[in-house]
Amino acid sequence: MQNSADALSLTAALLAAAGELTRRINEGVVARGFEGRPAYGFAFTRLAPHGATVTDLAAHLGVTKQAASQLVDELVRKGYVERRAHPRDARARLVVLTERGWACTRAAEEAAAEVVAEWGAVLGEGEVRALAGRLGRVAPGGPLRPVW
Repeated sequence: MQNSADALSLTAALLAAAGELTRRINEGVVARGFEGRPAYGFAFTRLAPHGATVTDLAAHLGVTKQAASQLVDELVRKGYVERRAHPRDARARLVVLTERGWACTRAAEEAAAEVVAEWGAVLGEGEVRALAGRLGRVAPGGPLRPVW
């Protein structure tokens, strides 16, 4: 980008798209009968497929271990996760998704697919694939974190 106004405009558009996507996925999850909030989905991305410790989850979310532990307590109460003995560390507990947690994850995937399909209707399928490829080059991975 040649100037800061263009960069700011792109930044605002990307943040708006991410916020809208998060909101729409959460609405889709709720519409499918699950109660929750976007932070659940950010946690689920770390817990799937093999689980994680509270310490791992805290690092993934960018929060303290105490905050991650409170979130896990909430997810346990709602039936989305359970704590199990860690297979390699007797001092740690592994937090894993329950069947309800996996069902909620599938609901989020369905909601996300609906939103992306709407983008395809606006931009065209080729443009959406190109966008995914380009974004993958500049944001190749790493933890998905909510903006607290």
